Amino acid sequence: MSRMDRYQNIHKKAKPIKEKSSPLSWRRASKKQAEPEEEAIPSYEQTYEERPSDSRYSTPYEEHVHSEQQPQKKGLFKKKQPKGPRKKRSWWKIIVGILLFLFVFSLISFFVGKFVAENDQSLEPATSETFNGTQSTSGAHNILILGSDTRGEDAGRADTIMVLQLDGPARKPKLISFMRDSFVTIPGVGDNKINAAYAYGGAELVRQTLLENFGLNCQYYMKVDFKSFEKVIDAMFMNGVSINAEKDLNLDGVDIAKGKQRMDGHVLLQYARFRMDEEGDFGRVRRQQQVMDAIFGQLKNPLNLIRAPYAAGKAIGYTSTDVPMTFLVRNSFSILRGAGGIDRLSVPADNTWSYGQSDYAGSILVLDKQMNREKIEQFLSE
Repeated sequence: MSRMDRYQNIHKKAKPIKEKSSPLSWRRASKKQAEPEEEAIPSYEQTYEERPSDSRYSTPYEEHVHSEQQPQKKGLFKKKQPKGPRKKRSWWKIIVGILLFLFVFSLISFFVGKFVAENDQSLEPATSETFNGTQSTSGAHNILILGSDTRGEDAGRADTIMVLQLDGPARKPKLISFMRDSFVTIPGVGDNKINAAYAYGGAELVRQTLLENFGLNCQYYMKVDFKSFEKVIDAMFMNGVSINAEKDLNLDGVDIAKGKQRMDGHVLLQYARFRMDEEGDFGRVRRQQQVMDAIFGQLKNPLNLIRAPYAAGKAIGYTSTDVPMTFLVRNSFSILRGAGGIDRLSVPADNTWSYGQSDYAGSILVLDKQMNREKIEQFLSE
């Protein structure tokens, strides 16, 4: 290598000579060389869009979030889209769905039970009767309940006459029982025992008799004979009816011991029919009311409530009645109120009657009709 080339390389590597300056200015210059030019560090109050993507100003959490979830564009984070409001659960839709299912299930169960009862070959089919009932002026729904025995000398007469009131002024079920030996005026017939009204003119004449003698009108009727009663009870309550028998008794070969027990339809019928003691019809009416109260009390059992639509269908199918299904649906809560007990009254009321004798009717109960009418009005309004 020539001397000229060697010096040329030396000049290339040589640094330019700095101008002379004071020691203080030299220190400033050296400090500027050592430190890089400062950049403006964004404050924490700035948004993600305003802050640079440089990792020097990001926390580790931010680096992780922005590297995985926020795609970068031109060194800036993409603006995060706000989430919409979380949808609330539609509880009301769930409740409506459950109620709709229960309604459809109950409707189907009712018609199945009604079909089974109407096609039961062991009993004669129930026949409907003419009944011109009207709703009470108080807005209450009065249902005339008739029970009859198709055997013996009283065949064709109403062995049981009751009126069940729903949605009355007292807003609780009320039950009135009429003793069959009550001597009353039967429209178009004359004075006779009240149970003879059914033999002369069916349920409609019984309705007219109650209206004329006691001022009590009925909107619907239900008539059941003894065999149908057993079927209805067994359909409604598979495990029987819980009742506290008030005394030992025997009827038609059925022995019933005093005390609390469960009775099926057949045993319960004998308990309600029995009158072969010193109380006669008075004791029988009291036990019939006890049976009705016990039947309503069974509605407290949730299992019976589940079977209620099917059992109600069988009850309608086994009985002669004009109670519409829509009435049962609308007044289901009124019926359920009876689970807590029903108020009961027997007619004639205490101190409003006396024993009597008729040449053609035999032993009778002579009533003070006005006093009994007032007792009924007071009972239904309480």
